[in-house]
Amino acid sequence: MDNQENILNQIALTLTKHYDSVYYVEIETSHYTEIVAMKEFESMRIPKEGENFFADSRRNAQKCIHPGDLELVNQIYDKALMLNRLSNNGTYSMGYRLIVGGKIIHMRHSAYLCDDKKYILCCLENIEEEFRQKEEQEKNLESAERMARLDDLTGVRNKKAFKEYTETIDEKIKSESKDFTFGVVMCDMNDLKHINDTRGHSFGDESIQRTSRMICNAFMHSPVFRIGGDEFVAVISGRDYERHEYLLKKLREETITNGRTRTGPVVATGLALYDPGTDDSFSKVFERADQLMYENKKNLKAMRIKDDFRKLERIDVPIPDERKRLLDGLFGALYTVSGGGYVYLNDMHYDFSRWSLSLVDDFGMRSEYMYHADSFWQEQVHPDDIKIYREAVDIALSNTAELVPITYRAKKADGTYVPLMTRGFILTDINGDPEYFGGIIIQK
Repeated sequence: MDNQENILNQIALTLTKHYDSVYYVEIETSHYTEIVAMKEFESMRIPKEGENFFADSRRNAQKCIHPGDLELVNQIYDKALMLNRLSNNGTYSMGYRLIVGGKIIHMRHSAYLCDDKKYILCCLENIEEEFRQKEEQEKNLESAERMARLDDLTGVRNKKAFKEYTETIDEKIKSESKDFTFGVVMCDMNDLKHINDTRGHSFGDESIQRTSRMICNAFMHSPVFRIGGDEFVAVISGRDYERHEYLLKKLREETITNGRTRTGPVVATGLALYDPGTDDSFSKVFERADQLMYENKKNLKAMRIKDDFRKLERIDVPIPDERKRLLDGLFGALYTVSGGGYVYLNDMHYDFSRWSLSLVDDFGMRSEYMYHADSFWQEQVHPDDIKIYREAVDIALSNTAELVPITYRAKKADGTYVPLMTRGFILTDINGDPEYFGGIIIQK
């Protein structure tokens, strides 16, 4: 025992010049002894000796390892993985972060397989100063080059960086590497022109910045590029690639929430994955993602139109005389081309409608002018046809002007049901926002 202690003391004396903490670990039993003590560990009551170095190290990691590095540290102190790494060349090193007294300390873990193959030396080294110096050097060396490839407004990579990055991907595609995987997420912020025109360019810039943060937060492990005024691209790989469905779903959920609450940007997205069997260039994947983004953009617009219309049921603001006169003028034009059918037209900003007098008389409506008339008319629809009616309304609200014909039964003033054919439509303003909802109803 005295001889072993003497050996350990000599080892400790040598290693104290290089390391802040050293553990001597018996491979077979996992028993360990701390032969160089790190003072920060004493305040955290990290044991100096124990029977299972690997289990104790993973447990103690919960006390002091940065949350972002816990997974890595758990791998470092996995016995089988450590022995496998050491079997190659007898040593390896990895870096991670400690949190001590609320401060982050960068550390390097080094493991050495002793010559007798029975013991491992696990050494910890505080590399904070080394890290800071290296960080400063990298900043100084790369600052000018990096700034030339960053977007001034958002801080993400710019179009020049995107071109260079895609060229490196094309080179990898040409190398025919079977293990090469990546995906492209095309993103486009909706309504930037409308925002700039109505709220000013400073608010538009802020919306672009918020859009950038949304995308970067969704794909935290992948490069994001701003390639146009409101266009962004994320090229995903690794962890983001593996979780692409979940990450895209979360980003789209955030977009829908923003659209419905008016609390943030509405971002259309499309994602395509590289297929080595059919894709011979990055542009092929990009084009698919771009097409899927435009499809999502249409869906978001349709969803917004339906949500805007349904919200009107909760609004009770009297229609101004000017808007009422405009409604009458449009109604007159619609009545002229209706060919003798019943006509209705709704001002969606106030949920105020005008109806044909003949329809008012035939179906017992209260007046040719009504607020919230849809709820009254829905009561006239035959119970067996109500589903058809509601689905048709949704379809009409999902388009910008296309007529959608349907047939259903409605109850007249005398209580009898008659078949009707209706063509419903949406009229939008110059910004593409829904303004009027109307239709022509013909009794069959």
